[in-house]
Amino acid sequence: MTIWRDFPGAATAPRTDQSVVAIGNFDGVHRGHQQLLAHAGAIGRPVVAVSFDPHPARVFAPDRAPKQLCTLARRVELLKTRGADEVRLLAFTREMAAWSPEEFVERVLVGELRATAVVVGENFRFGARAAGDVETLRRAGEEYGFTADGIDLVGSRDDSDGQADAYCSTLARDLIAAGDLLGAAVVLGRPHEVSGIVRRGDGRGKDLGFPTANVPVDETYAVPPDGVYAGYVVVDGERHPAAISVGTNPTFGGVERRVESYVMDAPGGLDLYDREIRVEFIRRLRGMENFDTVEALVTQMHDDVAAARDVLS
Repeated sequence: MTIWRDFPGAATAPRTDQSVVAIGNFDGVHRGHQQLLAHAGAIGRPVVAVSFDPHPARVFAPDRAPKQLCTLARRVELLKTRGADEVRLLAFTREMAAWSPEEFVERVLVGELRATAVVVGENFRFGARAAGDVETLRRAGEEYGFTADGIDLVGSRDDSDGQADAYCSTLARDLIAAGDLLGAAVVLGRPHEVSGIVRRGDGRGKDLGFPTANVPVDETYAVPPDGVYAGYVVVDGERHPAAISVGTNPTFGGVERRVESYVMDAPGGLDLYDREIRVEFIRRLRGMENFDTVEALVTQMHDDVAAARDVLS
């Protein structure tokens, strides 16, 4: 069977040299993941980050699969910029899920990656029926000649009991769903973002003096609740300050949920049609409203742009 997913930026061939292996879903490559990668790098090089595609939940319970925090391409990019020398994507299937922990170790860690050290989160489970854990890895390491470390991904956000939450993808999703983009940025170590191809909209924004770059919402990704945000549009590596609307445009009876970004340093609009952009959310400004008149909407849009400028300044 195919072990590795063939994807741009991700390696597939068995290694001929030894490696330090970091394993995880790495959704969002948040600060906990970055701690794990840093620990792996302190052990030695090269660091090989092993992730899963699709997410195991999408194989067994797609209706309950968690919202993704970034695209697969962005995950690979972030892993490489946060400490991984090489990225591998396990092509997760039901067949692979049936492997025993011992088979996973023999086929992936020893046979494919020649691991000298393995680093995972302390709650990492693997193999059929999630039978393998960090202690399983340690015992296997004694047999095959690698070390195994389970890392406590401690965060810095205090709950009501004064205890620090662990950095985790679930916490990031919860904060995003609540519209707390500042809190999500603490967990992620960067602004939360969505990516997509700019499509032609209804043209109303341009008619109203606020041309927008429109990206349809992919409901499999974590998108903030409907409302208006201050943030940035990133295209070709360049960040442009923006006022961002998420929703269906209820004043005009819209039905398609979109992320619509007004680029403030290009008031005439940028030619972004059919190009992929990244939209970074910095702070929520207000909820979505249905205005009685177009004039009232335009007045509010001016206020939103002014508020976004103030936040981003």
